[in-house]
Amino acid sequence: MTSSTTQRGSVTKSQPQRVVDSLQARILSGELQPGDRVPPEPNLMREFEVSRTVIREAMSSLQASGLVKTRHGIGTFVLERSSTPPLLSSPPAEIHIKQTLAMLELRISLESEAAHLAALRRTDAQLQTMHRALQDYRSHLAAGASTTEDDYRFHTEVASATGNQYFLEVLSNLGSATLRSHTQAGVENPPGGSTGQFGVPLPILSDGKEVVQREHEAIYNAIARQDAASAKAAMHMHLSNSRERLRQKINLQQTP
Repeated sequence: MTSSTTQRGSVTKSQPQRVVDSLQARILSGELQPGDRVPPEPNLMREFEVSRTVIREAMSSLQASGLVKTRHGIGTFVLERSSTPPLLSSPPAEIHIKQTLAMLELRISLESEAAHLAALRRTDAQLQTMHRALQDYRSHLAAGASTTEDDYRFHTEVASATGNQYFLEVLSNLGSATLRSHTQAGVENPPGGSTGQFGVPLPILSDGKEVVQREHEAIYNAIARQDAASAKAAMHMHLSNSRERLRQKINLQQTP
């Protein structure tokens, strides 16, 4: 066993990404063609020497990227790559703040219902991947590192737990146009500053990130105890607050 591999049940952040990178390379190189079945979980577990949880997290990431689709009880298959942008795909750098706020409004309705369904349908494995995203967010926040991917991953894991692929598909595109477009819109850059990555902490945003952490934990706790009404309310509050925090950031940056 190599030094980059841990014992089964002990999951490091690099393990799912290692699986994703390898399978993505096979798909993009043509080794795995559209319609081909991705090797089953037991085969991948042996090949990468990782747990079933790691493989499922990797499959979730590949689904969110639009590269594969899982047919329950049958297997995971490579999708045909479209030359046209996917539904609600992220606009380029010209996306406007007003559009971002409008997309957040849509996410409030979409993800509140997703949290409700996730609380009713989630599996223990899906709950573990949500918890891992929360842990990564917490550790990166404490280290002063970017929390963007951890934030995005938590939301996509909730959507995945609905068991409805369309929640994940729409959220993946909306997330690209909101979570990952704030840098393009200049939302998280100091006036006159250089372009950074969304999630890079600034003094005026540090408290907000701690609030986001607490809001995520409230959503997670409701889903963990399968309290659908509370999960829906917690997600609605989180995204409504996110919209207001974004408005405040815009106002702060527009103030002379």
